[in-house]
This record gives sequence, C-alpha cells and structure tokens, in this order.
Amino acid sequence: MAARPRSARGRPPAEARAAGALPALSAEQRAPPRQPRRRGQPPAGAPRPRRRAGDGACLQALKPPGRAGGPAAHRLAGAAGGTASPPPPRQAPGAAARLAAPAPRWLCRRGRRGGPGRAGPGLAGGRAEASGARRTPPRAKMAAGEPQAKKLKLEQKQLSENVLFGMGNPLLDICAVVDKDFLDKYGLKPNDQILAEEKHKELFEELVKKFKVEYHAGGSTQNSVKVAQWMIQSPYKAATFFGCIGKDKFGEILKKKAEEAHVDAHYYEQSEEPTGTCAACITSDNRSLVANLAAANCYKKEKHLDLEKNWKLVEKAKVYYIAGFFLTVSPEAVLKVAAQASANNKIFSLNLSAPFISQFYKEPMMKVMPYVDVLFGNETEAATFAREQGFETEDIKEIARKTQALPKVNTKRQRIVVFTQGKDDTVMATENEVTTFPVLVSDQSEIVDTNGAGDAFVGGFLSQLVYDRPVTECIRAGHYAASVIIKRSGCTFPEKPDFH
Repeated sequence: MAARPRSARGRPPAEARAAGALPALSAEQRAPPRQPRRRGQPPAGAPRPRRRAGDGACLQALKPPGRAGGPAAHRLAGAAGGTASPPPPRQAPGAAARLAAPAPRWLCRRGRRGGPGRAGPGLAGGRAEASGARRTPPRAKMAAGEPQAKKLKLEQKQLSENVLFGMGNPLLDICAVVDKDFLDKYGLKPNDQILAEEKHKELFEELVKKFKVEYHAGGSTQNSVKVAQWMIQSPYKAATFFGCIGKDKFGEILKKKAEEAHVDAHYYEQSEEPTGTCAACITSDNRSLVANLAAANCYKKEKHLDLEKNWKLVEKAKVYYIAGFFLTVSPEAVLKVAAQASANNKIFSLNLSAPFISQFYKEPMMKVMPYVDVLFGNETEAATFAREQGFETEDIKEIARKTQALPKVNTKRQRIVVFTQGKDDTVMATENEVTTFPVLVSDQSEIVDTNGAGDAFVGGFLSQLVYDRPVTECIRAGHYAASVIIKRSGCTFPEKPDFH
C-alpha cells in the first residue's frame, strides 16, 4: 500500500482530511484553548479520556511507513531478538462505540511531539499510553540500537580459563582410618603434624596395602586453588596450578585427582624423587598427619616456569596466589611471578603459612613482600611475623595495620592484610581502617577436621576476588568455604557450593 503523504512537520495534510482518509475534527476540537495550559493537558472542563486502544487512531496516522509498534516496541523486539507485537487492547464493557470515535486533538498533539522517525520520550510515551500499554519508566527508555550496558552489568561476570594462578608444593593426600597399633609402630601421636623421617619410609606403602584409603590432591596452595575452582564452578580450569611431582604411581593418581577437581594442573615431572605425599592417619576424631615433601622440593624455575608455554599461562592470569611454604623451594620463581603481577597491575597474594617461614626464610619473604597485594595468615603466624619485624606489639589489629603499611612497589593497589583466628573474628587491614568480621558459627558436634580450614578460607576469598567483588564479599566467601571443609575429613567438599 502506498504511504500517505505528509507535511514537513509530520502532520497529515489537509487534503487527507478532505478526502476522508482521516475523520474530520469537530468545531469543539478545532477551537483554540481558552486558557494557557501545559502541553499534553486536555482543555479546561473537558473530561480526561481513558487510555484505551481507540485513542491510538490519531497516533497510528503519524507512524512512519513500515514501522509497526513504535520505538518502544522496536526496542523490545531488539532485546528479544525478534519482532514485538503490541499488547492486546484493554477494553471496558461497552467500549465498542467509543473505539470508533476520533481521539481528542490534545492527545494527538502529545503523540506527535516526538515527530515521525524520532525516538524521543514524547513520542514513545504517547504511543505506549495510547495503545493501552503501560508507560515505559524513564530509566528503561533507550534509543533504538543503543547497547543495553546496564542490563549486562547485572549479569554475573563470565570468567576465562586460567584467570587464577597458584604455585606451590603438590602432595597426594592418602587418608585412611587406622588402629592404635599402626600409630604406635611409627611413633605417631593421635592428633599431630610432622615431617616424615627415615623411620616413616615404609609407612606410606603399608598404609595403602593394609587399609582402605582415599586419595585427594593436597598441599596448601593446591588445596586453596582447588577450593577456589569448586566455588567458581564454571568455567572448568579457571584455576591453574604449578608444582613438582615424580614420575610414579602416586604422581599419576595426583594428576587424575587434580583433573577431577577441574584444576588445570601443569606439573614439572622428574625422576630424582618420588611424588610428595601426606599420610592422614585417622583414629576416632583425631587425625595424625605425616608429610613427605620429596619431589615437591625439586621444582626448577628454569626447567618449568621459564618455558614459553608455561609462562603464557602465568601472563594469562589476573590473580596470583602462592603459600609461603614455596619460599623454601624456589624463592626465585615466587619473585618472578610477583614482579610480573605488579608490573601489569594484577593481584599478587601470599600466605605467611607457618611461623618458621617468618623466622628462617625471612630474607626471601621480605624480598617478595613489596609486591604483595593481599597477605594471608593466622594469629600465630602473625605474632611471629611481628616479632621478627620488630613491631613491638602483640595486638593482632595493630600487627595487621603495621603489616599493611610496609613498603610496596605497585602503589596503584593498596595492600590488604587478612588474619584469621580460628573461631574468633577475622581481622582485615586496609589503608584506611582495621575491621573485624565474625566467622560462621558451627555446632561443635559437626566439626570433623579443622586442618584444611585456613586453605579453604583462602580458596573462598580468591573465588570472589577473581570477579573483582568487594573485599567484604571475599571474606564472606572465605568463611563459608571454611565452614564447609571443617565438617568433612580432609580438604574435601560436596559437589556444588551453596553460596549466594
């Protein structure tokens, strides 16, 4: 059908009325207003017409040819990826006669205000009202073709693979319920943590042969990375892990367990030492840990981290985490990753890990400290660190404040210090303040094993840090993850988290 001719201002020409294409206006409708009134108001004394489908008759004549539904409908269609149909008219009983009547002139003027082909609020609002649809709220109005950025901000940010990088000592946790005779044979206490000695050499093989065992990918950093991946869920391999293992049966099991946890593990494999293991000997509510670092101590920066394919994974990450334990193995590797993060304004995080790290590995730790954006530790580790640094205080809040103020290379990011205290409040120091956060209360009868709580807290924290979420939300996620892990044996978790 040929398009109806128009005047320059978009109004139907007088010829169209004369030809009967549009209903003629009555004398009352043509009469000028007696009093000044705001645009869009009915004449004085005239009843305000109901918003109904028939009122759109005048507006329909103003639509540009080939555009049905007006800008509002087109925006809805664009958002849905198709063509929007106008909503059905809402008719009151006995409205059939009124639908045939032309709309008052004041309403036509309001509808024309946007002009043909314009997406102004006057036109869009007029059409929406005249068609019987609800008026679009001002914040929701958007020109046709404008990108809907505000909607996208409400959606969860999509992560890429390898966004989180961890490097540390990988251990295969071998867990089994044992008897008292087994503990006595190897001189183990019911609830203890020790490094394996010569007399424990046969313990690991006997544990596998004599008892029903469960295997888990372990080690402090690997535990935290594993928990972070569990909290993130999707995509798989959002977390990357580097470490050293042996070319043996336990090494193959460790690779399989890391894969099951959806962690993108890239191990440096060597034949000099067997894969590091940690025997978890469980008796009743007690858990005796015997760690044999073995291959974990053999990581070589130049043979693994410096390789181009591996370094590309480091560059791909946005958040980095290394436990202080790795300073005993390859401080030069830690320093290289820390410098990379700082130079590119990315987040590097470190854990104090154990009191002996601050005491006996003070020099490598303080070389890395200027690059640290987030520092983790518990109350015991914090107290030892403070003594070694000469802080002259035992108040954990003051220790956190002084640690936060230590020299820093990348001044674009202010350091955050987070100290956990078991069941007591978690302390966080920023540039401006020191804040405490209560932990989630757990029934003592539900607590099975607290050994992995610290690693789990870090994992939960990192899982929100990669989304650039507020640090308070990171701490809340850390508390949640720790509350789940302490109710299970070892650093294990259910299939999916229940964190919102």
